[in-house]
Amino acid sequence: MVNYELGWRRQAWLVFAKDLKVELCTGEVLMTSGFFAVLVVVIGSLSFYAGPDAQVLVAPGVIWVAVAFASVLVLSRTWQRERENDALSGLLSLPIERSAIFAGKALGVLVFIVCIQLVVVPVTALFFDISLVKHGVGLTLLCLFATPGIAAAGTLFGAMTARTGARDLVLASVLFPLLAPTLLAAVAGTRELLGGAPIEQLVDYLKLMGVFAVVFTAGGFGMFGALIEP
Repeated sequence: MVNYELGWRRQAWLVFAKDLKVELCTGEVLMTSGFFAVLVVVIGSLSFYAGPDAQVLVAPGVIWVAVAFASVLVLSRTWQRERENDALSGLLSLPIERSAIFAGKALGVLVFIVCIQLVVVPVTALFFDISLVKHGVGLTLLCLFATPGIAAAGTLFGAMTARTGARDLVLASVLFPLLAPTLLAAVAGTRELLGGAPIEQLVDYLKLMGVFAVVFTAGGFGMFGALIEP
């Protein structure tokens, strides 16, 4: 049993390391999605003017809209790599547990999304005059609880659409409704935080995002094999 666990972890790590090495060589996922996310923040800051209340009324939506759309770009490009030169078939032909493939891919997506958040949050703070010294801990907690659910759900349904036509449209159409609980909780929690609420009042939002992450992570482990097989 111990050897199996070690083997599974090693398999998941190899899948994750493969995605990470490809991204370090090309930089295309982070460059395209990061640029798009920053563009959303800039347009949002210029388009929605709410006077002195913009920090509370507009900034939360700008942050999470940018993260949500950038995440779709991350997922789309990640799975496109697997489709190129039939790399996905080669990955599935290896003696690797399907759940380990899911874990490795989800971990890679999670790291990419975190990198985007590390850009989006400071840029939003700059445009909306948000004090990261005051709100940095709360924003970090919200990101840490929201991101695993986004990565798990995105990886699971990215696998489902990997071989379909109009993949990007199908992925966005399926994914955004499923991400609604996490995104709404993240926006509401961010609004409360920027409105002056202490971190203790964010617990309910963090719990909701945590439950979502657990449900889709468990669903990924159980369903990924059936969804990814040709």
